[in-house]
Amino acid sequence: MQLLIIMALCAAAAFYLGRRVWLTFATKEAGCAKGCGGACGAALDVDALQRTIEARTAGR
Repeated sequence: MQLLIIMALCAAAAFYLGRRVWLTFATKEAGCAKGCGGACGAALDVDALQRTIEARTAGR
């Protein structure tokens, strides 16, 4: 019985690690290397950022 539990835990761990490796290399989105599918690759609006900085420094 103990052997079956250990084998099941090892199989689950191998499946988990294999899936993580697969998702890391199979991602189709360009962006950061985290593979989370977040907004890492989203375009940065530099003009809006500059306006925000100027608005905050003008208020001081």
